[in-house]
Amino acid sequence: MKAKHLIFGLFLLVSSATMAQTAMPSSESVLTDAFAKATKENKKVILIFHASWCGWCKKMDASLNDPALKKMFDDNYVITHLDVMEQKEKAALENPGSMAVMKKLGGENSGLPYWLVLDAKGNIIANSLMPKDGATTGTAADNIGCPATEKEVSYFEGIIKKTSALTDGDLGAIHKRFLLNQPPPQPAKAASSK
Repeated sequence: MKAKHLIFGLFLLVSSATMAQTAMPSSESVLTDAFAKATKENKKVILIFHASWCGWCKKMDASLNDPALKKMFDDNYVITHLDVMEQKEKAALENPGSMAVMKKLGGENSGLPYWLVLDAKGNIIANSLMPKDGATTGTAADNIGCPATEKEVSYFEGIIKKTSALTDGDLGAIHKRFLLNQPPPQPAKAASSK
């Protein structure tokens, strides 16, 4: 009987240790690490709020990690993610406290991905809320998420130009790659004849 209790106890210990290892880091620890690295390496931080179900989040990551662009971004930014808004069955993927951070940074109603460029002290330089013509700031409805249209990519490119040491040639490569995110045009529907 003692052997069964010992085995069960060891099983619980191993299970809890495994669960502790797979728990998502808190948003505070993710940001602390990102800002420390940005300070040490004299870089800006690109903070992306995303979720596992978000197709546009995956396109954003694929663009930033494209082999033709990755070094450009890595040389100028610390790119970090906070997981938010997961479906109930995947809630364990969220970084604890991430929704509160998203709210504090003005993105709680913007949709995903929502991203910001921050300095190494956490001050906001820019975000994905592209102002409408004539406006100085964007609203939640103006979130471009993953830039894809000419206007969105140009807005993103302007932010990258302002916050990095990238050349015009580098910015052109970024512009070209992000335009690949644009969905193909839908064929026109044939008019019905009556």
